[in-house]
Amino acid sequence: MLITSDYPPQCTSAAVQMRDLAREMVRQNHQPVVIVPTVDLGSSWITETVEGVQVLRLSSYRIKDTSYLWRTLAELLLPFIMIFRLRKTPFHNIKWNLVVWYSPTIFFGPLIWALKRKSGCRSYLILRDIFPEWAVDLGIIRKGPVYTFFKVVANFQYMMADTIGVQTPSNMDYFEDWARKPNHNLEVLQNWLATSMNIGSSIKISESRLAGRKIFVYVGNMGVAQGMDIMINLADSLKYREDIGFLFVGRGSEMNRLKKNAEMRFLTNVQFFDEIDSNEIHGLLSQCYAGLLTLDPRHKSHNIPGKFLTYLFAGLPIIARVNENTDLAKLIKDERIGRVHFGESVEPLHDFVEEVAGMSIEYVEIKTREKILAERMFSPVTAVSQIIATAQ
Repeated sequence: MLITSDYPPQCTSAAVQMRDLAREMVRQNHQPVVIVPTVDLGSSWITETVEGVQVLRLSSYRIKDTSYLWRTLAELLLPFIMIFRLRKTPFHNIKWNLVVWYSPTIFFGPLIWALKRKSGCRSYLILRDIFPEWAVDLGIIRKGPVYTFFKVVANFQYMMADTIGVQTPSNMDYFEDWARKPNHNLEVLQNWLATSMNIGSSIKISESRLAGRKIFVYVGNMGVAQGMDIMINLADSLKYREDIGFLFVGRGSEMNRLKKNAEMRFLTNVQFFDEIDSNEIHGLLSQCYAGLLTLDPRHKSHNIPGKFLTYLFAGLPIIARVNENTDLAKLIKDERIGRVHFGESVEPLHDFVEEVAGMSIEYVEIKTREKILAERMFSPVTAVSQIIATAQ
């Protein structure tokens, strides 16, 4: 069983990853069932089979694109609603061999407890965010009652896991105490992405106001954690370059504010589009020149964003602004696949963009190195084999 809050037709990195994981499980002759909470379902539950994967959708409250308070309340209720809905489905009496769940959200703990109690199976937590720690780093919450509440919820989730797969080696330090306990297995589970065909994209850059420019693209969430203002400042600093354009595609709490900021500055080298179907991403990136990646530098936890993998598989040189001494920064530098900046100053990013825009031979070499790296480290084949091995 795979449990996730995101699954296609959603277009988030989590949705794409879990789709690729489920597909690969089917390819390796397993029989995964994906359970995903879904809003506006019309009934308490529905099942569908998509590309050989059984998907069980359980009706739930909205937990995305809403206020922090409502999101917290909705996520708190989420596992209990899912337990109630699941009891009414044909999957209720199945004895599962392995329960795998994706975090965020941190609130699936009670659901995992109920499933493990009924099936006596092992469990695997795919942990992509260490929350609430990163929210404290960014000043979204302070250490106090709210932090303590989230900490208790997160710790209960960790208690339910037999194995935790973190996404970078540095994340393992946070779980040293957890890993010392009996029957606890801690490991690095790299992010993964399946190769996809270029089926084109609904976004046609040649028909946009950025036509004819070398496109530096940002694809994905535009929220507080990303610290996106520096990207608008970067575009502003290069508005005199008529051969360079900045494309932002996605969704998030900061998107409208960023868009208005660009409009107020009359930036004709910037264009925003809403998120597109995940199957169109390859077609979009094939029209672009380089990928932009930003995480607020106050982040102390290490992160390998899904957009990093999409740029990697598309062969786009990467210009990243992240926290210093992160595994991601080291990877980009060691593999020589882009440029990395730390801090709030826009000048180094400005210089990087101009440098990359002027590349010729090195540009081709970067694309080759990226494709080799993608296959070596970030294949869903490896991820599935690693996860399934823990159920033996």
